[in-house]
Amino acid sequence: MIKTVLLIITVMFFALNMGGSGIAPSFAANWGGKLIKKSQALLLFGFFVILGAVSLGRGVSVTLGKNLIPSRIMSFDVVLIILIAATLSLFLANIMKIPQSTSQVTVGAIIGTGLYFKYLNMSTLLFKIIPMWVLLPFLSFVLTLLLYKLIYPPTHNNLHIYQRLFANHDKLKLSSLISGCYVAFAIGSNNVANAVGPLSGAGLLDIGLGLVLIAPLFGLGAWLLGKGPLETVGKEIIPLGLVSSTLVSFVTATLLIFASILGIPQSLVQLNLCSILAISCLKDGHKHTLDKHLTRKTFIVWAITPLLSIGISFLLLVLFIHSRPVESRVR
Repeated sequence: MIKTVLLIITVMFFALNMGGSGIAPSFAANWGGKLIKKSQALLLFGFFVILGAVSLGRGVSVTLGKNLIPSRIMSFDVVLIILIAATLSLFLANIMKIPQSTSQVTVGAIIGTGLYFKYLNMSTLLFKIIPMWVLLPFLSFVLTLLLYKLIYPPTHNNLHIYQRLFANHDKLKLSSLISGCYVAFAIGSNNVANAVGPLSGAGLLDIGLGLVLIAPLFGLGAWLLGKGPLETVGKEIIPLGLVSSTLVSFVTATLLIFASILGIPQSLVQLNLCSILAISCLKDGHKHTLDKHLTRKTFIVWAITPLLSIGISFLLLVLFIHSRPVESRVR
């Protein structure tokens, strides 16, 4: 009973924190620009996260629940340790004030479990997940850079674009709002699986039911924990303007949904920041952007945190799990 309560609390805390961090890249620009009220942003976020989870969340759940390590390893205790390790790793990244990928710390915790039991599907990890972790943020940067170059810096060649944008300012506001909903949908399609996948792999919760039950926790997390990030990021993002913030949302959400269709657990945080860095490089120059202390610190934390998650899960298994499968192996 104690372990059951602990698992429920861990899942809820994990989902609430994911929702609290997800509201900012979804609706910060819209709220900062006073296009919608804070309560409207939170309600829209919750609705579209649920819609995304129910529509496209199954593929990533299967990857996290079955494709990295076999379901027979996913006992109640093992799932509890995986979720605790992922939550602790995410918490440590938050202490350093660096937004981190919940998908990557979850995969890291599962890898630590696979290493402990000596059964890890290396082909899925090395030829499917990790290449996309490198490729998609790179694409987010490049696509944003190429698209934003069409309108920045202002020249006589792109003056007609500015005229059209200013002439359709109301439509631009609507596009910005739609892009926020699009990002929330993408978050639901990918990140809800971080909690559902391990639970379904252990047979503790059906994937469909899990997506329906856990997705609303993202909305609740946005309501309880997302107001601060919404205010902070809203003030930081809105100087980019409606055009740039809409472009960032469209690029990152599209890539995240693409990852969900492929069943790849992917980081919205990394896609989002790489897209914003592309705009910063155009405005401030590549050298100035990449030489910033915060930029370097962010990339270092991104590299270390998944490794930390691997180590925490492995250590917890050593301390609390005393048996291994007879036919354990790494493939």
